[in-house]
Order: sequence, then structure tokens, then C-alpha cells
Amino acid sequence: MDSNLLSEQVYSATNVWVSIIVYVIYAITMWKVFSKAGYPGILAIIPIVNWVFLVKIAGMSAWFALLYLIPIVNIVFAIVVAIKEGKNFGKGGAFSFFLLWLFPFIGHLIIGFGSATYRKV
Repeated sequence: MDSNLLSEQVYSATNVWVSIIVYVIYAITMWKVFSKAGYPGILAIIPIVNWVFLVKIAGMSAWFALLYLIPIVNIVFAIVVAIKEGKNFGKGGAFSFFLLWLFPFIGHLIIGFGSATYRKV
């Protein structure tokens, strides 16, 4: 067996396992965020449904989640949702932009496991 092929297979398998671990940690984090906001945590791990409830956590109508399906609009909308979500958890605009939109893994980890409390503004 060629050593390049073997190293590519090991690298590929490592990527798969790292991706699974990151997804599981993020799913647990989102579960905590949803629970803090008063929604069942299981909704955080269902694709597309989690967008709908994230928009509701941001204090907007669930119908606005359809904007995630429109290219370019979805980027602007995701920023708006992140800022409103951060506001509802008592976080400022800079925190929301950088840690809920740009690096949501870190921001949701802080909100989910930190002392932030949800209050719909």
C-alpha cells in the first residue's frame, strides 16, 4: 500500500472524528441556549427547525427564518439575528457580532454555560 494513500486515509478519518466531536459539543451548547430561552433543547439539533427557533429567541416572527434561504440576504439576516439574540441575553453588539455571528461556537458556549439569562426585549 502506498504511504501517501495511507496518510490521506488517516487524515480523512481524523477530520471526520474531529468534525463529529465539534458537532456534538456545538449541539450540546445550542441545547443549553434553547433551554435557557424556554424552548425544548431537542429543537436545537434538528436542521432548519433550529433556525426557526433561533429567530424566535431573537424576538422575531418565525416566518423570518425563510430569509436564511435567500443568498446574500441570509448573511445580513444572520447578523441581525445574532445582534438581537445577544441583546435578549444581555450581551452587547460587539459580543453579538463577533461571538454569535462570526464565531458562534464560542459565543453560544459562553451564553449556554455562562451566567447569561434570557429576557425578551
